[in-house]
Amino acid sequence: MALSLKARKRWSLVILLVGLPVYIVSAVTILNLLYPDPMVRPPLWAELGIYVGLGVLWAFPFKFVFKGVGQADPDA
Repeated sequence: MALSLKARKRWSLVILLVGLPVYIVSAVTILNLLYPDPMVRPPLWAELGIYVGLGVLWAFPFKFVFKGVGQADPDA
């Protein structure tokens, strides 16, 4: 069953307000588990790759919710 545009807008807001902070905390936690010493940071390219990879993994399942949310309602 497809979600209506109004439902997708509401779900996208919930995902961004709840899911994005959860993603940020989990991404930083994963990076801290990989590099536990606070004096040693990974190279910039590796850190950027980890954050981008985790961001893609986070956003990919919600692709259908965000698709077309910023457009006008076709039923109106």
